[in-house]
Amino acid sequence: MTYLLVGIGGFLGAVSRFAVANWAARLFGGPFPLGTFIANVSGSFLLGVTLAVLEDKASLNGSQRHFLVAGFLGAYTTFSTFSYESLHLFQHGPMLQPRRLRPPGSVGRLGGGL
Repeated sequence: MTYLLVGIGGFLGAVSRFAVANWAARLFGGPFPLGTFIANVSGSFLLGVTLAVLEDKASLNGSQRHFLVAGFLGAYTTFSTFSYESLHLFQHGPMLQPRRLRPPGSVGRLGGGL
């Protein structure tokens, strides 16, 4: 049952990430993968909040935690997409953009998780 919950959460997280990326591309345009940045920062924030709540109140049972943390947030904040888009910018876009993307992304993820 745990694997099924993680899978369902992962599906929902991946679809949410895709929706955020498309929303940001339509709204802001340009080659900068702002949707990935938004997903990583907001996901890190949600993960930090979720884990803080779990530590204080233990309000989620194990199944709910697996669904939300490993499934949904794990798929929503996958950094492989971030790495791929950075490499794509490096290969096909202006040379400085991946360098500008990494520091804000790293700081944003750390800040979001705190």
